[in-house]
Amino acid sequence: MGSPQKGAKALSSKSSSNIEAFLKGEALAGLILMAAAAVALGVANSPWAADYTAILETPVLTKSPLHWINDGLMAVFFLLVGLEIKREIVGGELSTRAKAALPILAAAGGMAGPALIYTAINWSHPAYHVGWAIPAATDIAFALGVMALLGSRVPRSLKIFLTALAVIDDLGAILIIALFYTADLSGLALGVAAICVVAMFALNRLNVRKVWIYMMIGAVLWAAVLQSGVHATMAGVITALMIPANHDAAGRSPLLTVEHAIHPWVTYFILPVFAFANAGVSFAGITWDALAHPVTLGIIAGLFLGKQVGVLAISYAARAFGWVRLSADASAFQFYGVAVLTGIGFTMSLFIGNLAFATPEHLAEVKMGVLVGSLVSGIVGYVLLRRRLK
Repeated sequence: MGSPQKGAKALSSKSSSNIEAFLKGEALAGLILMAAAAVALGVANSPWAADYTAILETPVLTKSPLHWINDGLMAVFFLLVGLEIKREIVGGELSTRAKAALPILAAAGGMAGPALIYTAINWSHPAYHVGWAIPAATDIAFALGVMALLGSRVPRSLKIFLTALAVIDDLGAILIIALFYTADLSGLALGVAAICVVAMFALNRLNVRKVWIYMMIGAVLWAAVLQSGVHATMAGVITALMIPANHDAAGRSPLLTVEHAIHPWVTYFILPVFAFANAGVSFAGITWDALAHPVTLGIIAGLFLGKQVGVLAISYAARAFGWVRLSADASAFQFYGVAVLTGIGFTMSLFIGNLAFATPEHLAEVKMGVLVGSLVSGIVGYVLLRRRLK
C-alpha cells in the first residue's frame, strides 16, 4: 500500500533511528498503566466503590461509559496497533524473513500454549471454554515497562525481540477477535463497511495522501462496524492498513504522521482510562476458593506457564531445525526471562475477557486471573533478568 520499495527504504531508516525512542515510549506507557490499574484497584476496594461502578454503568447516549471506552476509545488504540504492525512489516523488524522468523514463531507458540493450558484446566466446564483466548496476548506496554526498570543493562536484541513478538501477538489477537468474538451480523452495516474499505483502498492505490480523508472514512467505517456485529475496534486496524506508508519528496509519510499524532493520546489518556475502567476488582468476599475457580486458574496458568512454555518450545525447536538464530548478545537464561515477561497480558487479555464473558457473572474471575497472572509473570521475569544482567 503506497510504494513498497520507497516506503520500506524510508521507514527502515526511520525505524532504525527511532527504535530507542519507541522503546522508551512504550516503557513509560507500561509504568503509567501500572499506576492506573493500581488506582482502579484502590477505588474498587474503597468507600467510593459504589460510585466507581455507577459512573461506569450509567447510560450515556444509549451506552454506558464502559462501553464507549471499550468500543470507542479502544478503536483508536487499535488504529495505533495497526499502524505499528504495518510500519514494522514495511520497513522495520518484520520487514524480512530473517528478521521476522523468530518473533513470528515465538508469538505463535506463545498464543497456542496459553490457549491449550486454559482449555485443559476448563475441559470439564464447557461453559468456560469461550475464554480460551484470554491469556493468549502479551501487553507490549506493560512488558516493556517492567523491562525499563532494569535500565540499559538489558541487551537491545531482547528489547527488539519482545517488541516484535508483542506486535505480532496483537495481530493474532485482532484476528481472534474478528473470527471468534463476533455477534449476529448485519448485512446492511457490513455492506456500508465494505464500501468504506473499497474507498480507502482506491485512495491508497491512487496515492492520495490527505490524512483527514482516511480519518473521515474511518469514522464512518467505525460506525458501520459498530452496528454490524463485528467488534468496532476492527475499524481502527483496517483504517491503519489503508493509510499510505511511503514518503514524499519532503520526507513526509502519512502513516508516521498519524502514528506520531495519536501515540501520546493513546499512551497518556486512552490506555490509562481503559485500565482504570477495567482493572477495578473488589476483593470483598474473595477467598482462596475463588482463586481456584477454573476460569481464574486457567488464565493464571495460561499466562505464567503457557506463555513461557510456548515461546521457549517453538523458539528452540526452530533453532534446532536451523530456521532461526538466537542473538549472540543475550544468554539462554536471559532469553528465558523475556519469555516469562510475555506472560504479562493486561490490556488485550482484559479486552478479550470482556468479549468472551459478556455478562458480569464471571468478569471478576477474568480480572482476577489477568491481574494475578500478569503480576506473577512480571515479578518473576524481572527477578530472573535482574539476576543475570550485569
